[in-house]
Amino acid sequence: MIRYYLEFEKPIEELELKIEELKRISDGKDINLSGEVKKLEKKVKELRSEIFSTLTPWQKILVARHPDRPYTLDYINMITTDFIELHGDRRFADDHSIVGGFARIKDMPVMILGQQKGRGTRERISRNFGQLHPEGYRKALRLMKLAEKFKKPVITFIDTPGAYPGIGAEERGQAEAIAVNLMEMSRLKTPIISIVIGEGGSGGALGLSVADRLYMLEHAVYSVISPEGCAAILWKRNGDIGTEDFSRAAYALKLTAQDLLRFKIIDDIIPEPLGGAHRAPEVTAEKLTEYIVKAIEELSAKTPAKLVEERYKRFRKIGNFEEEG
Repeated sequence: MIRYYLEFEKPIEELELKIEELKRISDGKDINLSGEVKKLEKKVKELRSEIFSTLTPWQKILVARHPDRPYTLDYINMITTDFIELHGDRRFADDHSIVGGFARIKDMPVMILGQQKGRGTRERISRNFGQLHPEGYRKALRLMKLAEKFKKPVITFIDTPGAYPGIGAEERGQAEAIAVNLMEMSRLKTPIISIVIGEGGSGGALGLSVADRLYMLEHAVYSVISPEGCAAILWKRNGDIGTEDFSRAAYALKLTAQDLLRFKIIDDIIPEPLGGAHRAPEVTAEKLTEYIVKAIEELSAKTPAKLVEERYKRFRKIGNFEEEG
């Protein structure tokens, strides 16, 4: 059941509320309104298709942040069996903003981990809104090294506005923790598959996405900075910035899955159900499973040395430049 509609979805909301009203009127009564209901349902589908085929980058960000959108634990519960969650970084603490452990996908053993934003005020505070502390990255690395030891593929789900920017996190070495993850993931001798399922924000996302295959859900975003942060840096005028500035920044950042596929940053886009992943989570989960299984089968055929070599070449190819003189 959809609990929340975005501003640009208001015309859809009005029609769906009308459909629910007609169903209540005809329920248990001798009034047949099925014809009217079918007409409205067809109109809703056409309207949703029209709206979602022309989303702006800023609107895609709103979809990626949708409170009903499935999070890491939702996908883990839908696509895996025998999930055993592992805790702690063995240095400081257990960061609840990241979850991970061994599981099976289609009977294939994997290490699966990702950021968890949380639902409801209490859980969001407990999960720190999906923003990792240094111990979160060290916990992730510990699990990935464990996967390497037992020769299991690593699956990472990325969904964070960014790494936590608090003083305590800086004191405990936030930048160092992310940098170590980048280095260690680049030479991990086991397949790594990363999927941006919502927000891929800044180094907070990069610390889990040095992979052999990087995918994005259709309405996910992946960027060096949030549009709000970008707009504040470039165009803040006496504290006065708004949606128009955020939209302008979102367009300039080229952060949509379609932009990043064109720039060859990601390997493919995983399609979402019409209206977003939250409209049909199980359908989205099936697509994720399909892409993950295919990638594991392809990558498992390679030797560890070949994996590392190709991963190195993959990142060396990113970006175009010209030399003059």
